[in-house]
Amino acid sequence: MGRARTLAQVYRRFGEADAAGTSPLYERVAVALSESDEALRAIEAAPARKRHPAVILAALHDLALAGRAPALAAAYAAADGDAAARAAIDTLLRMTESVVAVAARRRPRTDETGRCPVLYPAIAEAARRVGANAVGLIDVGCSAGLNLNVDRVGITYSNRQVLGDPASPVQMSSSVVGDRSIPTRAMPEVVARVGVDLDPVDVTDADEARWLRACLWPDQPERAARLDAEIALAATAPPLLLRGDALEVLPDAFARVPADALPVVTTTWTLSRLPLESRLRFLHRLDEAATRRAVAWVSAEGVGVAPAIPTLGDRRASGHSIIGLAVFDASTLRTEAVGRCWSQGRLLAWLADSD
Repeated sequence: MGRARTLAQVYRRFGEADAAGTSPLYERVAVALSESDEALRAIEAAPARKRHPAVILAALHDLALAGRAPALAAAYAAADGDAAARAAIDTLLRMTESVVAVAARRRPRTDETGRCPVLYPAIAEAARRVGANAVGLIDVGCSAGLNLNVDRVGITYSNRQVLGDPASPVQMSSSVVGDRSIPTRAMPEVVARVGVDLDPVDVTDADEARWLRACLWPDQPERAARLDAEIALAATAPPLLLRGDALEVLPDAFARVPADALPVVTTTWTLSRLPLESRLRFLHRLDEAATRRAVAWVSAEGVGVAPAIPTLGDRRASGHSIIGLAVFDASTLRTEAVGRCWSQGRLLAWLADSD
């Protein structure tokens, strides 16, 4: 009973704190699950680390998207919180084994986050500083590799600046704060797109793509539509995805970038999952690769997370992230905090001088 009460508290908190004001459907469903002893016992059939609401709710959503839970799918489509709560409990009780099976083999994904408005100007700036006419992108912690299409999307900033491809089926936006404009320099040709992840997602696989959709909250149709467009765009030219620990796989990733192109490694809220020792080893890997040619690293990480990137005196856990740019060239390392961002790129302040 103690475990059940604890699990009930987790689900109630998720509904009343995490989902409240953002997803009325998940607020209602999570609270309903917290109040159902039967539902909580069904959730406890999952491995302990897979009982979190983000995983179980995504597993239920996956079954709905797959056509295996039609009542739940209908309730989500109608944005009917009470019907969704009843259907979620019913699905969980009738299909416990299926829900647990999906949850056990999956982990939550947050691929659709609009990170390109942060990455595009920083990658273009890295190429400018090195004098590169072509770049090879290496996204660490890539998941499905959607960030690797940064040059193939259209980006509009709140100050009416535009970057990327205005005709792209994927359009993103970001609000600019502060008095400095975003550099309007175009990114050079991208000649390699390589993703590195412990468990990369193949967007050409229907089950994998559906799981990405399932991780979105069902009453956010605009996000779902954008993710569908991003998946479709990525599927037209799938990136090379390398499975494994970045510290072990990075040398192979660098080898996939042509010799006359600048390798640009990107990390977006990836390094926080690593201990400090591993983050320092990551930096060493980049330095090793730079013995043969210049290497750039563009990061968007919490304050103090990215080694060697200045923190501008900001406090850790301050609610925003630092956009970092590091250029490794032989024995020289140049690092700069080129901007700050909030809400994973939805708000952006550019700080660097760009000649």
